[in-house]
Amino acid sequence: MDAVDDVVEPISVTTPRRVGRGVLAQWWRDLTFVHWAVEPAAVAGLLPAGTRPDVLGGATYVGLVPFRMDRVRPFGGPAVPYFGSFCETNVRLYSVDAAGRRGVVFRSLDAARLVPALAGRLGFSLPYRWSSMSLRRDGDLLTYRCRTRWHHTESTLAVRTGPPIGRPTTLEQFLTARWGLHVSWHGRTLYVPNDHPQWPLHRATLLHLSDELAPAAGVPVSGEPVSVLFSPGVPARFGAPRRVR
Repeated sequence: MDAVDDVVEPISVTTPRRVGRGVLAQWWRDLTFVHWAVEPAAVAGLLPAGTRPDVLGGATYVGLVPFRMDRVRPFGGPAVPYFGSFCETNVRLYSVDAAGRRGVVFRSLDAARLVPALAGRLGFSLPYRWSSMSLRRDGDLLTYRCRTRWHHTESTLAVRTGPPIGRPTTLEQFLTARWGLHVSWHGRTLYVPNDHPQWPLHRATLLHLSDELAPAAGVPVSGEPVSVLFSPGVPARFGAPRRVR
């Protein structure tokens, strides 16, 4: 059951809401999670109605997450060729609703394929953009590049992956084990659940970061990130949207 009366569900490496066949399945691969701590009041106005910043230790967080989307499969069907595999980068915030469901709110989503970007924008009102993107891997060195096609906003991120994390900290779980998203949709706020195995996480060293995506998304970040993580990835499923009341 969903939590009630503003009781927030526990932070967990496994989903509290299993998704069966789902409406969309995909793989997330070669992800880097870069996070900054911010004051909750600084981002509260950027969240959908019926949600508030999800807070840990008095702070909430802004995430910059580049990765590869792979093997996108709508409604349990076969993987979509060509359009189902592409680089993506998101800028995200952390949210919780009155039912206690923790989620993410995407402030921007850049995708290297036009059709998925249009489908996400038109079908789910997600802030997708068609952008020029690349991921280069040389051993344990990964370099992600993104450039929006119209406003020429750019982001370059280079990290060196480190050893696997045996037991993630509470903060590392909070930032990565998110079991749904909140989105504004035609005057309503929806919660879209997702389900995936526990993240295999690695430490990562930030070698270079030059990012204009977060400021362009209206998100206030400054200083060094408080967390940099890498994951080779997981398969994921999304369930049917639910209205946030």
